Amino acid sequence: MKAEILTIGDEVLRGEIVDSNKALIASRLLQLDVECHYQSSVRDDPKDMRDAFNRGISRSDLLLVSGGLGPTRDDLTTEVLADAFGRDLEFDEPSFETIRSFFDRLGRQMNETNRKQAFFPAGAEVLANPVGTAPGFWLEEQGTAVICMPGVPRELSLMMDEQVLPRVADRLKGSQGVSRVRARLLRTFGMGESSLEAELADIAQDGQTELAFRTSFPDNFLRVVARGDSTAEADARISAVIKTIRERIGNLIYGEGEQTLEAVVGELLTDQGRTIAVAESCTGGVISGKLTDIPGSSNYYLGAVVAYANSAKHALLGVPESLLAEHGAVSEPVARAMADGVRKRFGASIGIATTGISGPGGGSDEKPVGLVYLAIAWGSEREGSTWEGSAAERFVFTVDRVRHRELTAQVALDWTRRLLLGIELAIPSLMRRGGGSMPGSPMDKKSVKTFTPRIGSVDPDRAQEPSGGN
Repeated sequence: MKAEILTIGDEVLRGEIVDSNKALIASRLLQLDVECHYQSSVRDDPKDMRDAFNRGISRSDLLLVSGGLGPTRDDLTTEVLADAFGRDLEFDEPSFETIRSFFDRLGRQMNETNRKQAFFPAGAEVLANPVGTAPGFWLEEQGTAVICMPGVPRELSLMMDEQVLPRVADRLKGSQGVSRVRARLLRTFGMGESSLEAELADIAQDGQTELAFRTSFPDNFLRVVARGDSTAEADARISAVIKTIRERIGNLIYGEGEQTLEAVVGELLTDQGRTIAVAESCTGGVISGKLTDIPGSSNYYLGAVVAYANSAKHALLGVPESLLAEHGAVSEPVARAMADGVRKRFGASIGIATTGISGPGGGSDEKPVGLVYLAIAWGSEREGSTWEGSAAERFVFTVDRVRHRELTAQVALDWTRRLLLGIELAIPSLMRRGGGSMPGSPMDKKSVKTFTPRIGSVDPDRAQEPSGGN
């Protein structure tokens, strides 16, 4: 079954909005083993829209359309589609009453322009929109199912899940000789895209499985796609490939699917009954923002201090003035003191700290732009616990200010993940001590520096502080 996605709107073509709807629709279809073969976007222009509709039904089994169902003069999808397929527009009273009720619930008066949203091409099946004023519709044209949905991502997502996917699933029932397609996404951090490709070059070369790479700074994603005569067969092929990938790159994989690194860290903290506090200088609250993006983070996130000024580092985190005077704010001793200070002040199990020079100015020969020190301190107040220690490292990230803060925050979260799992605090070449390098550079295994906190997976409190510190 071939699927095609068409998004409509001048704002999409002008780049005024990010067209996330294509990705949303395609990923939802893949859940039903339906692959998207074509994607396109057109302006709010009747001629362009008509050409796109006719092209879609000539080559695809499903044509999923997003946008152009609103009440304004440039929302033309329904009218142009009806004209292109020689169908009359018919008024649907129940849809009109639903739209009117929507405004009543908001305590607002409906404009007469919203009336146009209750017209549909003859023969269309209305798709309810419980969170907006634009119903969608489904119609059959020359053997192709044409599904029109609103362009607002929240409304489209709900309509896909509740209205469209069940109908597509029904359409698939009983189909014979159809190859099933399955996909899984692996999220990695710490190795560049080209290095991942080189490391996994011999994997998924059998013609039945594929491995695709995508960078989403500062992470790299691997998507494994497999085909089979049945869903079970495709899933088995995917599982075998992922098993090989995990054996090859191991702890570089931090999650699957929609799991963000901060979500993984949150789950580990929750499962182990531990808490975290953050001291941020150069990252300016980015780490805290990531941690608190996760629902339920109040169970483990205690708070943070964003201490830019030396006086704040001393007064709020207890960093000795002598350390600041001798080593400067951007230094390993200060980073360690910040991590230890924030942990103790909040009574947290883990404290993490950042201090650095994100640029574009402020650097020197001794402390260049991009320099950052990351520190992590941990301890337990449980009686008889020996879970206590700290680690710190110097990095130079030669990236712009925004990406410098993002990359630093991701390293901090990854160190927290590794600490909680009891695995090495790895420093691959893209984060190496000294010069550092741009993300994506080859990983020189000889340059990998590791620090293993030796935390047991069952009872972390039995771990010992490793000899040699960091």
